Amino acid sequence: MTRDEDMTGHRDRRLAEAVRLREAGLREEAREQLLALCEQFPLDAEVAYQTAWVHDTLGLEAEAVPHYVRAVENPGGLTPDDRRGALLGLGSTYRVLGRYPEAVTTLRDSVAEFPDDAALKTFLAMALYNTGRTHDAMEILLTLLATTSQDPDIAGYRPAIEHYAKDLDTIL
Repeated sequence: MTRDEDMTGHRDRRLAEAVRLREAGLREEAREQLLALCEQFPLDAEVAYQTAWVHDTLGLEAEAVPHYVRAVENPGGLTPDDRRGALLGLGSTYRVLGRYPEAVTTLRDSVAEFPDDAALKTFLAMALYNTGRTHDAMEILLTLLATTSQDPDIAGYRPAIEHYAKDLDTIL
């Protein structure tokens, strides 16, 4: 076994343990382990993502941001599902911190990258609302409602909802 293989195995075991701790509700312990992993693997996107996530779960959103940024700036460093989660986490965290323009930009770019992701669109709508772009926010939410609802009453009005989603100000 080479030194790199040994380091990778060590990293994988420690990362899995930190995730297990977070999932078990031992978030502070997970945070300590993840911060140590960040020091050892500063360019590792998966470690950065997990570190951001645990900070978010602890209500330490400002501390989560640089970890999210590091995670998403590493092309190919995350699986598509983890990348989507990291982008959603970053955009949502910007919004919670009142950094609305950054939230809109991050979430808009994320929706372009993952156009079928309803959660990204929902968080984008919230960020648009926070920037005063209520028309754009309502368009996204009404379109999502019309296209994803299983409620038969909503489905029966899908064409009308989709029409009004484009322009709620239409008067006939």
